[in-house]
Amino acid sequence: MLVLLVLAGLCFALYANLGLAKPPALWKWMDIVGEGGTAIMAGIWTLLILGSRPSGRVTSLLAGGLAAIMLGAWVDCLDEFFAIPHDQYWDNLLESLLTPGGMLTLTIGLYYWRQEQWSLNEHMQKRERLFREHRSFDRITQLANADYLRRQLRLEQKRQPQQSCALILLDLDNFHQISRAHGAGEGDRLLQAVSHLLLLNLRADDLLCRYAGDRFAILLPGATPAEASALAQHLEKAIASLAHHTRHGQRLDLSARTTWGIPDCDEESFLSKLNRNLESLASQRDSGLANA
Repeated sequence: MLVLLVLAGLCFALYANLGLAKPPALWKWMDIVGEGGTAIMAGIWTLLILGSRPSGRVTSLLAGGLAAIMLGAWVDCLDEFFAIPHDQYWDNLLESLLTPGGMLTLTIGLYYWRQEQWSLNEHMQKRERLFREHRSFDRITQLANADYLRRQLRLEQKRQPQQSCALILLDLDNFHQISRAHGAGEGDRLLQAVSHLLLLNLRADDLLCRYAGDRFAILLPGATPAEASALAQHLEKAIASLAHHTRHGQRLDLSARTTWGIPDCDEESFLSKLNRNLESLASQRDSGLANA
């Protein structure tokens, strides 16, 4: 906004020094109000965009386009106060570049904003099942809990008994050591980051729950065993590549282990079996580290 105000002041100085001031009798008040009002409103919109959005490409394009439109309307308004000699064309160049260029930049920004909204809507759709049922959220991750997962497992088995569904359990490695070393607050931030990462890697119909502690459950309606296995491996790689930093800037090396299965018994027995598989994987990992 400061740069924009400086540019507006430079435009005024340019017109005042190179143009001839018109007497008030020649001022066209309708044009002044219309063009000046457009400049003011475009400036207000620019301020609102900069103050309400995070920095990035979309914000820069939207604010830049509105700023150019503001300057274009401002130089149009200055034309009502200063007469520019006919042998000079710089004023026409400014008017022909600023407003159309600003509209083009704004249009590109709106295009990317539309893509951004699609991504956000898809992200929110993955939580739709939770919102629609009006269940309580986990305080830290805003995900459903294990009780809700059990209900959804029962519903999936009753609703489509002939169609398979799969469930993945994912457990973060060394989470308790991270919490002890960096504090419970950093542990909560890590759980939030992991939950967002997992959501971004799931389909719209999949359900992500915080099962317990640092353990997450992903229900995959209609998924085949091959799809469940591939997704479990993909999620492990995604967490291993997550560049999560503490508030003090220290990057945490993360890893996770997963197990998956197709429900073939009641939900309690099925979940107990997957939990035992995870514990077995943890024991194997610890045994391997001890041998190393």
